[in-house]
Amino acid sequence: MPQVIRAYVRYVDAVNRAVGRFAMCLIFVMMGILLYSSISKTFFVPALWTMEMAQFTMVAYYLLGGSYSMQMGTHVRMDLLYGMWSDRTKAWVDCFTIFFLIFYLGVLLYGGFNSTEYSLQYGERSNSAWRPYLGPIKIIACIGIFLMLLQAFAMLFKDIAKIKGEEL
Repeated sequence: MPQVIRAYVRYVDAVNRAVGRFAMCLIFVMMGILLYSSISKTFFVPALWTMEMAQFTMVAYYLLGGSYSMQMGTHVRMDLLYGMWSDRTKAWVDCFTIFFLIFYLGVLLYGGFNSTEYSLQYGERSNSAWRPYLGPIKIIACIGIFLMLLQAFAMLFKDIAKIKGEEL
């Protein structure tokens, strides 16, 4: 494989590993928010922001951690035949199916950019009692989708190298 592809795969893997490790910590942030919500409802005045903030944290956790789970191979797979195949056959099938994922992520990112642009331009807010701005969470969603798209290309390059008998 050319050196530029090797560098791309190394860089994308490093970035997604760092972002994924950070995203792992967001589950604890969400747990803290929900714990605060339970305590405030029991002993104090219920906070308006806790449930929606927990949802935003879960969105960030899920989307920022998606590329890391793809990199680690921990995504859910339909394993009727896949587990019996050789590594090279798996790489061939993955090279074919990754294009569906790339198309899906491209469409999702396009829609995400349009939605984020609208949200920032018009100051879109949630319809809840707290009424937070939706722009920041939409930006985080776009970043997560973009990182998954970069990781999908890195996985494609890894599979092509595996077919050629190389290792990236």
